[in-house]
Amino acid sequence: SHGVTGAVQREHTQPLYLDLHLPAGARFAQDLPADHNAFVYVYRGSVRIGGQTVARQRMALLANDPATDGVVIEAGPEGETRALLIAGQPLNEPIAQYGPFVMNTKEEIYQALADFRDGQLGEEAQT
Repeated sequence: SHGVTGAVQREHTQPLYLDLHLPAGARFAQDLPADHNAFVYVYRGSVRIGGQTVARQRMALLANDPATDGVVIEAGPEGETRALLIAGQPLNEPIAQYGPFVMNTKEEIYQALADFRDGQLGEEAQT
């Protein structure tokens, strides 16, 4: 984005993760492929996207419209705005979710729960 290559590179999903720091009233434009899913999460200040205000601690899901080629984010007037712009090509895989666990099947959820219960997740996992 804007000549900077991120640390996460995946050819299949083409992830984009931007932590935006915008002064009051600033305007930021980012090209996005029409087939990507994308969202903006505001964690300080507010933004306007497509004429709609997105307040602090709120998320805006962006439409993946073939007629558009990106997003314009305008920072609110109340001081520095900080927001995350996250996008990527959809995986088109099934999703199973329970609590904090997101997997592809119920069986994988059951295994994740068992691994968690048995201390097999995270840095302190015993092998």
